[in-house]
Amino acid sequence: MQIPVVRKILEANATMADENKNLFHQHRVLALNLMSSPGAGKTALLERTLTDLKTELTMAVIEGDVQTTNDAQRIAATGAPVVQINTDQACHLDSSMIQEALSRMDLNGLDVLFIENVGNLVCPAAFDLGEDFKITLLSVPEGDDKPLKYPSMFVRSQLMILNKLDLMPYLDFDLDKAEQGAKTVNPALEVLSVSARTGENLQAWYQWVHSRVQAKPKT
Repeated sequence: MQIPVVRKILEANATMADENKNLFHQHRVLALNLMSSPGAGKTALLERTLTDLKTELTMAVIEGDVQTTNDAQRIAATGAPVVQINTDQACHLDSSMIQEALSRMDLNGLDVLFIENVGNLVCPAAFDLGEDFKITLLSVPEGDDKPLKYPSMFVRSQLMILNKLDLMPYLDFDLDKAEQGAKTVNPALEVLSVSARTGENLQAWYQWVHSRVQAKPKT
């Protein structure tokens, strides 16, 4: 009996996601949906990105959390515009939440909109937000088996960022195994390995962002 209800929810979400996508297209904004389990380093990666690229790109953030504005305050400290969404009990953002946040943002002249989803390695993958790319972060402390244990996030993503490389000497984590697992469930998945804390290989991430901004079609 629950299947029709779930289908109705996802269909309504998809309709609003299309509206968001059209809005991003009209303004030529690159929308990136960052997903991960709690503590994988999404906010730390955004802090570095917003700081290092602020003279090259105009960027803003929609910050999703169950409670508190802690991460939004960290983002605001970089000088980037940020809108907070508190979901209360919900374990993910949906397209209606994004639509409401967009009503409080100025998309004119914006190059990149980062959407930091709620920390959860399952729920966010099912909800399209109208984004151009879904990006899943996997951190070294989580273990190299997560792509096979939680495949839906990796199946629906176009990019996986392996974060916290600086912890490799202290933990039993096999980079090749993690990448192989991810590509087993999604052969087309791109993979980048970085450390948001030390800055290791962040240039590869920055180049990825730049290339997608440049590829956005002009209206």
